[in-house]
Amino acid sequence: MKNGYLYASSNEEIFRYKLNEKNEVINPDAPEKIVTGLKAGRQHETKSIVLDNDGNIYVNIGSPLNSCQEEDRKPGSMGIKGCPLLDSAGGIWQFRADKLNQTYKDGIRYATGLRNVVGLDWNQQNNTLFVMQHGRDQLHDLFPEMFTEKESALLPAECMYMIHKGDDAGFPFIYYDQIQHKKMLGPEYGGNGKIEGSEEYIDPVVAFPGHMAPNGLLFYTGNMFPAKYKNGAFVAFHGSWNRTPENQAGYFVAFVPFKNGKPSGDWEIFAEGFAGINVVKSPRQAQHRPCGLAQGADGALYVTDDVKGTIYKITYRP
Repeated sequence: MKNGYLYASSNEEIFRYKLNEKNEVINPDAPEKIVTGLKAGRQHETKSIVLDNDGNIYVNIGSPLNSCQEEDRKPGSMGIKGCPLLDSAGGIWQFRADKLNQTYKDGIRYATGLRNVVGLDWNQQNNTLFVMQHGRDQLHDLFPEMFTEKESALLPAECMYMIHKGDDAGFPFIYYDQIQHKKMLGPEYGGNGKIEGSEEYIDPVVAFPGHMAPNGLLFYTGNMFPAKYKNGAFVAFHGSWNRTPENQAGYFVAFVPFKNGKPSGDWEIFAEGFAGINVVKSPRQAQHRPCGLAQGADGALYVTDDVKGTIYKITYRP
């Protein structure tokens, strides 16, 4: 919500609704279309959005493929040379927030090499875009001779990136190994879990354990919580489905301290227990799964759950 409008998206379009002085939508049945014709496949379709302070809107366009294989998710299938889908997906696009009926030709591919971003937010301290990428799946399933089941359960990292115009995070050619703290060449493009990827790609600013599905990112600017949380980042982890034989992981809200617009300490679990059970073997066992984050005018933190449609409100009392 910004400058008198509420912005929203579908899988292929971006909209805005005019608000009155009470921040109520004036005409809910007739939104203005900002962007149309965005690419959507059978996976990673959601078009997450965020606005900056200069009249621009940033849109995630996720990759319709897991790792840009010639045959998606087929064991041993190699990567498509150059991964041409990056022309219209697998990155962040920038459009004007006040211009109607834009298409790809009106936008700018602001950053590329991002498999899928559901959580993104604008950092007000350094006026910069930050995103949470969903890492690729199935290293062992697709290349069992190169990766053990345990390695595949833990890798690759779920990465937080600080994004500037023109950045390339390397998908699908590399993935980030949070155990070795290295960018590794993807097996579809000649890697084997030991060969490092090119240094031309940006590094994450935070690397979380793999397959936890970060679905929300929020920089906290309120005054309700203690000082340590001011300007820090909350991340909602939806929870994994593909960590077998390990237990599934995630299903919590994490916090990353920030100073001057950059991470300043280790991440920690802020709110947990959403799954309702201590050991999750299948995501269907989880009673609740964190999805979205929002900050109230009073500084409270709101967390949405997309299993049962619950909204949680987290407040602080000294």
